[in-house]
Amino acid sequence: MKKLIILISLLSLFSLNAEDLRLDIMFSNDVHGGISRDQATFMNPEFPPKLGGGASHATLIKHVRSLTNDRRDNLLLDAGDFWQGKPIGTVTNGEAIIEYYNMIGYDALTIGNHEYDIKEKEIIKTLEMANFPILSCNIVDKETGELVDYVQPYIIVEKMGVKIGIIGLTTIDTKLMSFPDNIEGLDFLDEIESLNKYIPIVKSEGADIIIVLGHMGLPYDPAASYEKRFKGDSLEKKQRYYGWDSQEILHFVPGIDLLVGGHMHKGFPEPWIDPITQGMAIQGYAFGSNLGWITLKIDEETKTLSGYELPSLSNGLMITMFEDEFALDPEIHEVIEANRKLAEAGMDDVIGIAEVHLHRQNVEAQSPMGNTVADAMRLQTNADFAFLNLGGIRAEIGAGPVTYRDIFSVMPFDNQLISFQADGRFLKEIIETRVEGSRAGMICSGAKVKFSRTRENFDRITELVIGGEEWDPDKIYTVATTDFLMEGNAGLTLLTRVQDEDISRNNLDLRDAIANHFKQNSPIKTRIDDRWIRDDASTPKDYLRK
Repeated sequence: MKKLIILISLLSLFSLNAEDLRLDIMFSNDVHGGISRDQATFMNPEFPPKLGGGASHATLIKHVRSLTNDRRDNLLLDAGDFWQGKPIGTVTNGEAIIEYYNMIGYDALTIGNHEYDIKEKEIIKTLEMANFPILSCNIVDKETGELVDYVQPYIIVEKMGVKIGIIGLTTIDTKLMSFPDNIEGLDFLDEIESLNKYIPIVKSEGADIIIVLGHMGLPYDPAASYEKRFKGDSLEKKQRYYGWDSQEILHFVPGIDLLVGGHMHKGFPEPWIDPITQGMAIQGYAFGSNLGWITLKIDEETKTLSGYELPSLSNGLMITMFEDEFALDPEIHEVIEANRKLAEAGMDDVIGIAEVHLHRQNVEAQSPMGNTVADAMRLQTNADFAFLNLGGIRAEIGAGPVTYRDIFSVMPFDNQLISFQADGRFLKEIIETRVEGSRAGMICSGAKVKFSRTRENFDRITELVIGGEEWDPDKIYTVATTDFLMEGNAGLTLLTRVQDEDISRNNLDLRDAIANHFKQNSPIKTRIDDRWIRDDASTPKDYLRK
């Protein structure tokens, strides 16, 4: 904190004497309900530093606002996925998060894909609580083609005589990542086309600076990705299935000064700057672990960006909310803590024991945590085979007592456990789909799957054993998965072919299934085994040639 405050003070003095105006952009993204105090297990699982959540955010936000003068001002923005993931967000449908955002004074929020983890009418009720604009320029009513009435496409705010246009943008991945019932009647328009429509409008209304507040992110290695993507490439040549990411948007859409993004849960200490358009993209990590902060330098005469400053010598624009560095704001903490206690009643009751550290670092498609979840799915439905998408595991569990809070961290989504009947041919097709092309695999239980990536698509499996027996194309297997995947999400559109009479809806939340597994089978000591093996030298067993 001392180093940070020293640097902040130096920047403040410099700002008073410099010709440029300063605009402090503070931002959050992918908060996923992470406004209460937490532990930074991602830094040290054994002795995690304490994070202060929204109460520590408030302390820093108020400090930055204290720097305001006639040549320096600020904005506080959120790039979406604000509520789903922690009990205080999930149990309240995000109302506790909006209450905090109102208290600290957010200037705008854009819609993320996880906002639609509940039905549209339910999230609308939450958004109506906001004392600030909800932005998105590309969520429309399917019937009318008009923007839904709970969003604005953009706002223009004036700071220090400079007009700042802020355009909201939602990833079209939302169509692929949400339950169809939750977004029934909605369409998500192409991000680039939508920006090309609204940027001229915002500029025609006098905006000097254009900020896109978008729920989309940068690739994990922006420099390498840029070299690979844009040599001799053009917008017209690209075939879109997923939404455009921040890097593509900056490259193909001129006129953007700053894109505040997220979605990827990976933060970058410095902005990515497109070499051609000079547009900047920034994003932070998830779950409220950090507050993003970048200071834009604005030429007073031309009212254009002349550069930027970062608040931290070591972490750049990402300030980790360590509780011992950013004291809890008393008023904010009191409100958050009251809401947390209501949402987390019974969460700390011990339900089982983990004999080993159940980490989620994948070895091919296996991890002790992932394998444990898949085992729970199979055993709780008495299935022959169970599977889950790789992105479905959101945390890990350390060795020792396990609480329902731990289970909630691993599985923050309200997915239901589904089982269905499938013959061996269809089951093999499902598995082949997860190693087709560049796909990384699936989390599974009840099988031994060996495959070779050197073989042709849909002929990559070289060994398949289900329940200790060789795969039989004619046998009817019971298969367990989630309702999210049964809807055809995560590339598994073939699951929509399963007939309704072959589906069993077990009325069991996946979190509860995992909790039951710990209660019934502790101590849990899951390890990496032979359930998923890549062997590019392998050849198909004879029974697979049927």
